[in-house]
Amino acid sequence: MNRKRVYFLRFISILCILALIGELSYVVYCKYFQEKKYVYFDGVNAVVATNKYYAAAGSNNDNDSHYERAKISKYNLKKEKTFEKLYNVGYNSAFFGILLDGEDIVAVGSYEKTEEDHKDSVRRALIVKFDKKGNIVFEQDFQMLDNSKFTGITQVGTDYLVTGQSIYKNNRVGIEDGGAILVKYDKDGKLLWKKSYGSSKSAIFNDCKVINNYIYAVGTDENYLGIFVKYDVDGNFITYNDYKTTDSLGFSGIESIGDFIYISGALRRDNNDNDGLIVRYDLGCEYIDQVVYTGSGIERFNKLMVDDQNNLVAIGTMAIETLEDGVSEYNYDGIVAKYDANLKYVDSVSYGDERDDYFTDIIFVDDMYLVVGYSSYEDGSYMSKFIRYSKALKVLNVE
Repeated sequence: MNRKRVYFLRFISILCILALIGELSYVVYCKYFQEKKYVYFDGVNAVVATNKYYAAAGSNNDNDSHYERAKISKYNLKKEKTFEKLYNVGYNSAFFGILLDGEDIVAVGSYEKTEEDHKDSVRRALIVKFDKKGNIVFEQDFQMLDNSKFTGITQVGTDYLVTGQSIYKNNRVGIEDGGAILVKYDKDGKLLWKKSYGSSKSAIFNDCKVINNYIYAVGTDENYLGIFVKYDVDGNFITYNDYKTTDSLGFSGIESIGDFIYISGALRRDNNDNDGLIVRYDLGCEYIDQVVYTGSGIERFNKLMVDDQNNLVAIGTMAIETLEDGVSEYNYDGIVAKYDANLKYVDSVSYGDERDDYFTDIIFVDDMYLVVGYSSYEDGSYMSKFIRYSKALKVLNVE
């Protein structure tokens, strides 16, 4: 296998985790932080805000055992951190999605609960509710099959709707229900119902949105097949559509404007190239049109948001090939792109101050765009990144 193919496959494996509300953290951790040489990691996978404060979810390995620990952080409007809470249960863990419910914070992700889980590198899906001081209100784990994780969370009334995956381990086969999962909890952490969709070896829901009392979930099933599934609020299947020319992550973000739904992902050109992708559908899951972002490397759009002028703003990652001593390598930059509601291009920028930069989530707050993720540095460490952009996509400050 040539070097270019090796680096391309490595790139694909990284991206497949990145857009899942930032799951690259786990891949990076497994690759670097469990080796004998300790490398510091602190990453943000999701962010939410009110007009009084904002909160972020992710993970770090700042502990004596150097396990990856799920974390939540809360900040006031002066950008001062008011608290940070680690989930010190079991072994490795991470939060991929976050929700504000009044003054409470609800985070979802995965963790290795037992020593056997840790030994087998098997995770259980996890939902934890914290009060305003960071105390745990409830915590629940979830498994349908072997390896499970929650990737995102939204609220339906007083209940919590969670997306994710529960699949067989690589060495197991079977016909039990699993794959992409949609799970509903009440405000006290009681499981109300669970649904699964697609292959029990590979399917995943990366995100969902409730529109006009229907649930729309997006993800992937088989290789290079994006999925878009509609349910009623009780979890009953209504209809679906798929998209056959995306990457192995499939669809990863979803937003709506009026009677249209917009889904982010990547258009697979060939085995060595992807472009950023936004697809527009109607409320019946019927395809309308799409826009493709073609940059100077291999791109994908991970998340979407709608600003106060009904513009779509997408964040993602671009891999740019370089040659070092005759060897092909990739540098990773964050990208931000803006389109109007008709998918007409408005503007785009890339960000690449450090060695590698990964964008995981975006929100609109205080009349600006707040982008979160993490960056690598010369010493091999990975650090959280908060970047504020103006509406003109100019960097206002970086933390």
